[in-house]
Amino acid sequence: MKRPRDKIMSWLILIVLAMTWGSSFILIKKGLEVYSSQEVGALRIVISFLFLLPFALRNIKKVRAKELAILSIIGLVGSVGPAFLFAKAQTGIDSNLAGILNSLTSLFTLLVGLLFFQLKTRWFHVLGVILGLFGAIGLIQVSGGHTFSFNLQYSAYVILATICYAFNVNLVKKYMKRLDSITITSVSFFMVGLPILLYLLFFTDFTRQIHSDHQAWTGLMYIGILAVFGTGLALIIFNYLIKISSPVMAASVTYLIPIVAIFWGIADGEKFEAVYLLWIALTLIGVFLVNLNYQNPFIKKTQLRFRKTKK
Repeated sequence: MKRPRDKIMSWLILIVLAMTWGSSFILIKKGLEVYSSQEVGALRIVISFLFLLPFALRNIKKVRAKELAILSIIGLVGSVGPAFLFAKAQTGIDSNLAGILNSLTSLFTLLVGLLFFQLKTRWFHVLGVILGLFGAIGLIQVSGGHTFSFNLQYSAYVILATICYAFNVNLVKKYMKRLDSITITSVSFFMVGLPILLYLLFFTDFTRQIHSDHQAWTGLMYIGILAVFGTGLALIIFNYLIKISSPVMAASVTYLIPIVAIFWGIADGEKFEAVYLLWIALTLIGVFLVNLNYQNPFIKKTQLRFRKTKK
């Protein structure tokens, strides 16, 4: 059973992550103005690797050999794959569509957990996933995404990334119970960071650009912010969230990202529409249901009434 302190912390982390990752699409877009998608993906991983390196060197002695293998997989499917896939996707689709497709993370987390990880769930969690997905889609549509140019190839990159996230969340929940979130995040980047650094230096045009293109440092600044805050620090608290909650609840942060985008738009002078409240409410109800535990008094009463009705 989740402790009251963990429930409060879970919601606080969800809000912080939504605000942080809600800005990731624009940072990727800024990076792509200077670098190729392969360079943006590699830079995101390499900067995160260098930022987390002191933590990895201090904590790697805690990790067992079997856990190192799993952390390598976590680094690949939870960080490397999505970093390259999202960068590639945003060369062919806009951020509105990417936001909708990113919201599939929670649905895939539920499906992957049920199929491969013996995830225990209840009807209200499934309902929450569905409501949250509809709320996120509706919110993005009414806030300016009415005309999506759906490109199957580039959309598939985001869908594949969300499947990677789904496996990553379930892997962390099932196999990383012994390790703290800083160790999980830093060592997973340690296992994949060096090969990506070599790829960046010897198989991309990055070194030439950084010396010859005056915009290269500006692009590097945007990717650096994304890597440190949107990847390194965000994944530490996200992995902590996975440990104190359920995989599906942790993945539901993707539903809150469009809400953050809406409020950024309002702050920038965009008009607030009353219909926003409907979709925001639907999204929040979905996230609330995903976050319910089995011991919740409302759930107990509902189940009791259902059993009496059956009798």
